[in-house]
Amino acid sequence: NMASSSNYWEDLRKQARQLENELDLKLVSFSKLCTNYSSSSNWDQRTRDSRWAAHSSSDSVGSSQDNVLVAMTTELEQLLASLTAVNDKMAEYTNTPGASSHNAALMHTLQRHRDILQDYTHEFHKTKSNFFSLREREDLLGSVHRDIESYKSSSGVNNRRTELFLKEHEHLRNSNNLIDSAISIAMATKENITFQRGMLKSIQTRVTTLANRFPAINSLIQKINLRKRRDSLILGGVIGICTILLLLYTFH
Repeated sequence: NMASSSNYWEDLRKQARQLENELDLKLVSFSKLCTNYSSSSNWDQRTRDSRWAAHSSSDSVGSSQDNVLVAMTTELEQLLASLTAVNDKMAEYTNTPGASSHNAALMHTLQRHRDILQDYTHEFHKTKSNFFSLREREDLLGSVHRDIESYKSSSGVNNRRTELFLKEHEHLRNSNNLIDSAISIAMATKENITFQRGMLKSIQTRVTTLANRFPAINSLIQKINLRKRRDSLILGGVIGICTILLLLYTFH
């Protein structure tokens, strides 16, 4: 009975790790697709500039890309639901009578899997929100462009007001390109930090185990944790300042 119970726990952990690995890969791909969505939309916009009569072809390309992103969103939601279910089963297992002797170790492992699930869920919702905001912005710009083209076609007069409107529209598009570049850099930096955070979590788990065995190094670990939090605050402040300066430069 004890052996079968232990095997059940290991099976749950194996399922959790498999789902976490799959989610990690899918989230990276999802983030890249959302980042590339803007550049593809800009290409469609230039195509409409040179071949207005063929706009339906560009729309079909954008629609196909939307379908891929929507399908990936559904798949990620299903993976997150599956991982949540596995975590719930692990939580139920820790409350069984047979697991009471190892409850502290089991709860530590369960908490680690819960933290990973929370991080992935937060990252997914943030990326999905950015994608929908970007798509709404691209749709708005496309609508403005179509209105301009319709006005030019009906009037046939390229007066100064239209020229100013076109220049403003071009400036807005260039600003969007700069913002998209900044978003791409931020996402690449985030992926790198996420990878490093996973490595640091693994190292921290091992160090914590050693600290429990050798209490004399607890003070050293506390100093390391304080320095790590300080470095994180400094890095966050630098990134925030750079982002604000970039936005100020973009809109001025």
